[in-house]
Formats: sequence, structure tokens, C-alpha cells
Amino acid sequence: MLKSMTGYGREQVSYEKTEVVAEIRSVNHRYYEFSARIPRTYGYLEEKLKSFLSKAITRGKVEVSVSIMPSGSSTDTVVEINNELAKAYISALTKANDELGLKNDLTLTTLFRMSDVFTVKKQELSEDEVWEMVKPAVSAALEKFLKMREDEGEKLKADISSRLDFIDKTTCGIEERSPQTVSAYREKLFLKLSEILNDKSLDESRILTEAAIFADKTAVDEETVRLHSHVSQCRQLLESDEPVGKKLDFLVQEMNREVNTTGSKCQDIEITKKVLELKSEIEKIREQIQNIE
Repeated sequence: MLKSMTGYGREQVSYEKTEVVAEIRSVNHRYYEFSARIPRTYGYLEEKLKSFLSKAITRGKVEVSVSIMPSGSSTDTVVEINNELAKAYISALTKANDELGLKNDLTLTTLFRMSDVFTVKKQELSEDEVWEMVKPAVSAALEKFLKMREDEGEKLKADISSRLDFIDKTTCGIEERSPQTVSAYREKLFLKLSEILNDKSLDESRILTEAAIFADKTAVDEETVRLHSHVSQCRQLLESDEPVGKKLDFLVQEMNREVNTTGSKCQDIEITKKVLELKSEIEKIREQIQNIE
């Protein structure tokens, strides 16, 4: 299926303590160019994302954005107590109390004031755990992104197909008109020579020779045959499931070459008009192909 290089997809996935939002967008580019906007803490995700997307995207300037945010009042902070150190403090304080005859008022509050007894840690997931959390959002965003590319591709396909039909039909018109230009040249040459020589006899073989030379110089059958062939190949590529943008671009260049050669050979105003129409349509196809993956 033909795909455009322009696309966008977004997905949000919520977990118990975290929300992940993934966005993928792309514009035209000759190759696959990847960039990512990710929180610095999760910078290691960039290579995983690049590799993951490259399996589904072959051309385009692709930008992916991933945000990972805590949801609601959830926290991933854990407070740990050093029980051995706490026991040592209590033992020391109890001993001091016995030796000094102080009032024993040890409480949890007393323990809390001993800051080195407590360690505040932030729970961190491993790289693989984070990727498994991010992957579903990216996968869903990618699906929407590809759907948009396919929808745009269908529109491009319809437009290009109609222009190929016009090129084929116009080329047939040139093929029909080309022999008429030789006949018209022969008649024009005969009248011109009759006027110059007046009543003197004309060398019919000379006129036929000149007409044959003219026909050889202005013959465009090779160009039109190749043009029909290029149109046929373009239609086949439009039905392909593989990325065909570069191949189509090459064929359009070849089509333009054949039309230019036809234009340089033709000595007929009607064919010249058709050549100009062909050049216009080929240019429009070339512009559309710049959007195809």
C-alpha cells in the first residue's frame, strides 16, 4: 500500500503510578532521519525507539516525543530504617539514662530526630522495565501514525493515477499526429518547389527523399513507446506494498527526459502543445512523489 511520508500519531497509557504519552510525527525527507524528545533521565530510550520505529518507517524526517509522569498522588519514594543503627542509639541512650539517672523519655519522635537512622530512596525501574511500560504507548501511536500515512497515500495514488491516464492518452495523441506532420511537410515541400520552379517538372523522388529525411529527424515513436512503458511501470509501483518513492522519482525523471526529446524533435504546433501539457502533468506528479515513502 502506498504511504505518504507525512503522518501523526498520539497515545496515552495510564498505569497505577505513572502516565506515559507518546507522539510520533514526520515530514518529507530523502532518507530516514530520527530525532527524539525524551526526559533526560530516560535518555537510554532513544536508541530503543529509533530501532523500534525503523522497522515500520523507511523514509521521512521522524520525531518522537515521550513523556513519563507520575499519576495522581502516587509516589515512588521509599523511606528505609537502619534498624541496627537505631538499636545502637537506643542501647547507648538507655545506658546513659541508667548511669546518669535521667528520666527515660525515649519515643519514636526521639528516634525520628536521628536523621542518619533513616534513608530516603527513590524507587527506580530498570531500563527494561521502563521500556516495557513505554512500548505499548509507542506501539499504539505508531499504529495511528501509519494509518494516517496510508490514508494520505491513497489520496496521492488516486491523484497520480489520474495524471498517468492523461499522460498515456496524450502520448497516444502524439503518436496519431506524428505521421500527419510528415505528410503535411511533403505537401508543403511540393507546393514550395512548384512555386520556385514554376512550370518545370519536379523530381518526385527528391521530394520523397527529403520527406523521408524529415520523417527520420522528427520520428518520436521510440520516445512514445518508452513513455508508455514508464507509465505502465509507475502504475505497477503504485500497487506495490514496498516503499516505492525513490523508484517513482527515477521513473518520473525518465518520463521527463522522453518528453523533452519529443519536444526537441517535433516541428508541429499541435505536438508542441501536447508536449507542454505532458511536462506540466509530469511536474505535478514529481511534486506529489516527494511525499511518498
